[in-house]
Amino acid sequence: MEGADPTIAILVPCYNEAVSIQSVIQRFRAQLPSAVIYVYDNNSSDDTARLAEEAGAVVRHEARQGKGHVIRRMFADIEADIYIIVDGDNTYDPASAPALVAALRAGPLDLVNGVRVANGETAYRPGHRFGNRMLTRLVTRFFGSSSRDMLSGYKAMSRRFVKTFPALSTGFEIETELLVHALEMSLPLGEVETVYGERPAGSQSKLRTVQDGMRILKLIAKLVKEERPLLFFSLLAGVLALSSLVAATPVVVEYLEYGSVPRLPTAVLATGLMLSAIIAFFSGMILDTVTRGRRELKRLHYLRYAPVH
Repeated sequence: MEGADPTIAILVPCYNEAVSIQSVIQRFRAQLPSAVIYVYDNNSSDDTARLAEEAGAVVRHEARQGKGHVIRRMFADIEADIYIIVDGDNTYDPASAPALVAALRAGPLDLVNGVRVANGETAYRPGHRFGNRMLTRLVTRFFGSSSRDMLSGYKAMSRRFVKTFPALSTGFEIETELLVHALEMSLPLGEVETVYGERPAGSQSKLRTVQDGMRILKLIAKLVKEERPLLFFSLLAGVLALSSLVAATPVVVEYLEYGSVPRLPTAVLATGLMLSAIIAFFSGMILDTVTRGRRELKRLHYLRYAPVH
């Protein structure tokens, strides 16, 4: 209704967060009293679901393991004008939630990212900080991101962003997919700094630095192939063409010198590599046209929803 305050949903994906979940719910309710807090339990073996329900949250369950599965289910099930997603480990500052909402409405924007500012030596481990910086720069190079903290789990989103986001990832790489979707659709986005604290005693991180980093790298490569096919296949074509030239050079030199081709298998290999390079390049051109059509359809679907006010 025109002039009415937007409805706000706070989405908390959880896996074994019994130590912190009640504090998260209470602190966010104090900052945004009108918001509905949804806790999606992802096969926890502790009392996360019971404690969340006692604290007044709407508790639901997702059987498929992985943060990406949980967020996909949340986006499909929940109806609101503004969505705030936050981890259930009590490391993100609820006091920043009104600022995220205000930035989203003032734009109006479709995605506001909470940029983490650590308030303790162990809050944001050096390995995680380095990995985040490296992956963020990689996405910047391919997709033009200006984000300072791509892997932050604290975000505010509009309804039209949430309802047009495909959510194909299964794990922690979902944060990367969220940002790349916004960049590919040229959606208005912003950032707000937020304090990032240490986990409470007895709570353990679910992030596996190396394994999850490799999954994010794999996702970035997949997104480049699907969203930047001309770039991806041009790079592949370049590698194949260079390999062909390296293989062909001694064959050509011998032919010019002796008038014969004694290395026939090498000549066949060089020819095959160059043909593969040509095929790769034209495949990229064709897929680029297909991708543009897909992007136009997603944009039209996005425009069906009104901006947040």
